[in-house]
Amino acid sequence: MVKLRAKCVLAGDSTVGKSALVHVFRSESAHFLKNYTLTAGVEVFVNPVPIPDTPDSVELFIFDSSGKEIFYDTVESQWELTAAVCLVYDITNETTFNSCTKWLERVRAQAPSGQLAGVLVGNKTDLACRRAVEYTQAQEWAASQGLEYFETSAKEIENCDAPFQSLARAFHRMYEEKLEHIRSIV
Repeated sequence: MVKLRAKCVLAGDSTVGKSALVHVFRSESAHFLKNYTLTAGVEVFVNPVPIPDTPDSVELFIFDSSGKEIFYDTVESQWELTAAVCLVYDITNETTFNSCTKWLERVRAQAPSGQLAGVLVGNKTDLACRRAVEYTQAQEWAASQGLEYFETSAKEIENCDAPFQSLARAFHRMYEEKLEHIRSIV
């Protein structure tokens, strides 16, 4: 049994639902907090994720980062040695989607090897009638960046675990590949 630890940065513009998403995930999809305060800087949450079909687990250290530019210097200093990234945007706001390029570049600059497990999350599917970013557009962009794509509704507690489970599996795969590489040269 292996228990891995991975630093995961949760990034995206303000008000896209990053904190709501991580709170739903941490509660094991039990509840949605209706009142949030603006994240100033970085809040850290730890959540273990079992890896299916193995005795292993990945403990995600989730760094919920402020999306306000005024806090960026503080946020960036917390992103060193990042192993995984969860980019979040609001499906009703195209500007938040377009900002994902900037957020991804910033996180990748802090990754030790440039190799990251990563997902793109379109949040607020409960507001689908106001959708500004089409599913296929986001999915294609995510694929072009080497990210897996998910849509969620933190408010309706829909699909909120899937992005984090995907990150844990991807990080575990990267660990297994590195271990296999080491075994092949010994």
